[in-house]
Amino acid sequence: MACFSWLTSAFLIVYAMSVLMATASVQLTTKTDNPYHPTGGEGSLTPQECPKACDYRCSATSHKKPCLFFCNMCCNKCLCVPSGTYGNKEECPCYNNWKTREGTPKCP
Repeated sequence: MACFSWLTSAFLIVYAMSVLMATASVQLTTKTDNPYHPTGGEGSLTPQECPKACDYRCSATSHKKPCLFFCNMCCNKCLCVPSGTYGNKEECPCYNNWKTREGTPKCP
């Protein structure tokens, strides 16, 4: 009987640890590390806020230097950077519609 209660206690401890670990990983994955939270469209940033917003915008790319260069250029003109590391350009029409001579998007 003592063996059964020892096994039951061990199982409950392991189960409780796995539940705690799963809860902790869910909390870590749902927490956003994005320091830039857009407050709304073009003109919502000041030129001083552009580097921080572009650092986050370009954080997931393997081409950091060109991304940061063009993102900061676009941010200084439009005073807006889309949220996230990719997409969401509809939040900033100026940023989205600025094209190169070839017709490709200028802003990352």
